[in-house]
Amino acid sequence: MGKKTYTPSCSTEFRERAIQRFEDHRAEYASGNTSEEKAQIKELERENRELRQANEILKKASAYFAQAELDRPFRK
Repeated sequence: MGKKTYTPSCSTEFRERAIQRFEDHRAEYASGNTSEEKAQIKELERENRELRQANEILKKASAYFAQAELDRPFRK
């Protein structure tokens, strides 16, 4: 048995056009975050963390005052 050679299923012209189209439109599909986007994400994550902490404090305060209201003697 001899060694098999690779036979492309598309023409060289088709392949060259496909590569050219890819290179022409590559920038339209660029991925990754710019340094400005990274800074914005970091800031939003910090703000989110602070809001979660504030929300927890408010929940605890609400529960505390609700319990205090229940423990208060009833007035007519």
